[in-house]
Amino acid sequence: MISKLFNKKETDSVQPFIISGPCSVETPEQLFQTVEALYEEGVRVFRGGVWKPRTRPGTFEGVGTKALPWIKEVKQEFDIEFAIEVASARHVEEALNVGIDILWIGARSTVNPFTVQEIADSLEGVDVPVLIKNPINPDLGLWLGAFERIHAAGIEQTAAIHRGFSNFREKVYRNSPNWQIPIDFRSELPQIPMICDPSHISGKRQLVPIVSQKALDLNFDGLMIESHINPNEAWSDSDQQLSPKALGLMIRSLQTRKVHFEEKDKQQKLNEIRDQIDQADHDLLEAIHQRMALVEKIGEFKKLNNVAVLDMDRWKHILQTRPDWAREMSLNPTMIEEMFGLIHQESIKRQTEIIDPKN
Repeated sequence: MISKLFNKKETDSVQPFIISGPCSVETPEQLFQTVEALYEEGVRVFRGGVWKPRTRPGTFEGVGTKALPWIKEVKQEFDIEFAIEVASARHVEEALNVGIDILWIGARSTVNPFTVQEIADSLEGVDVPVLIKNPINPDLGLWLGAFERIHAAGIEQTAAIHRGFSNFREKVYRNSPNWQIPIDFRSELPQIPMICDPSHISGKRQLVPIVSQKALDLNFDGLMIESHINPNEAWSDSDQQLSPKALGLMIRSLQTRKVHFEEKDKQQKLNEIRDQIDQADHDLLEAIHQRMALVEKIGEFKKLNNVAVLDMDRWKHILQTRPDWAREMSLNPTMIEEMFGLIHQESIKRQTEIIDPKN
């Protein structure tokens, strides 16, 4: 079951690997009923929180070690594989002692190299798949570093879990998807399977199908989705969990994509359009080059007349007008605003180098 995730061929079409189960294992009855219902929907690899690291104390932090025998029992009853989160060497030892099949390292652990190293040390000589969630902040280096530590311990079967990033400005999602980070990860480690956790990105169950489809459209290898037999009564993260029936309906409604065109004529057509994109990108770089030449010209003029680099009125004017221009061209104004922010930073840098070369 889990082996399918790691034996995926590059030429295969996207067939999502599904891991599902409750945010937290609460009672033997809740676990059994959830697993039974999900099993009927075709799920064969399950998840469940045993130890729940929470942002603030006083909230439900999982039932702990006493949940492990319950998991062992449902594993035997349904012949399934089960994944839990571990955050210490003790967690690893207790999980392996009861035959847990898959371990995952959570976002709050990934952010701490000391914690990841402790887990890695405890895994030496063990053959168990390890899934690693991205750190809570958008730091690609921390994510990659966690894999380097786990691989150094001899663990060969690893996969990444994209669960989004904390962002106090986020208005739609619980955690900002920031899809570019997992894309950059795959550029660095293309052999590592990538799983999306739409539950923690969404924070709301109605968004889970949307995020799941987005992940499949980006050729993710699988989904880890929270499901509870009675989501509204869940002890943790009730708003983002789906019922087993709703999960089954969602999975069957997802659209899968081929990785490559199979017909040569269609691939040729795609290549022709990509050639046009390459030319458009070259023209775009030429325009930026011309803009920077004008920026340097302004820098020389300011230096000659002893004028400061930054003119806030001018920057406000750019920040107001460029997004408006973008809207007129059916472009995303937020993207254009961010792009011109980067261009403005480079403009200030170049003018500063002209006016005050010592800095």
